Amino acid sequence: MSEAPALTAAEVEEKLLRGPFHQWLGLKVVSVGDGEIELKARWRPEWVVNAERGYVHGGILATLVDLTADWALVSKTGRGVPTVDLRVDYHRAAMGGDLTAKGKVVKFGGTLSVAEAEILDQDGKLLASGRGVYMTAPAK
Repeated sequence: MSEAPALTAAEVEEKLLRGPFHQWLGLKVVSVGDGEIELKARWRPEWVVNAERGYVHGGILATLVDLTADWALVSKTGRGVPTVDLRVDYHRAAMGGDLTAKGKVVKFGGTLSVAEAEILDQDGKLLASGRGVYMTAPAK
């Protein structure tokens, strides 16, 4: 199994932002390392599910867990990879403000890999975390 050449944060961001949904989320790649990534997601009022309480829909947090864990694998694959399985745990409500997403590879394999992510609020409080299994077999 061969690994992709190292990519800069700017190169990863260019690949990531090819997706219109990722653009809509307002993603910025802060850093990329060996099996690690840190992203920022710019606050959007459309994320709010409960107008009276003002908290973010859990699907936004799950999305950030999935794509951050997925893109942590980019340092190994050079590309985003399909999700096979995903588990998300919610720790507290996201109440507004930009979010930080940190991901890391747990196990890199020739066919399947495991990565995890944490989503933090502006104060560094943990909002959600999760782990995914991703198809990392070479692209054909």
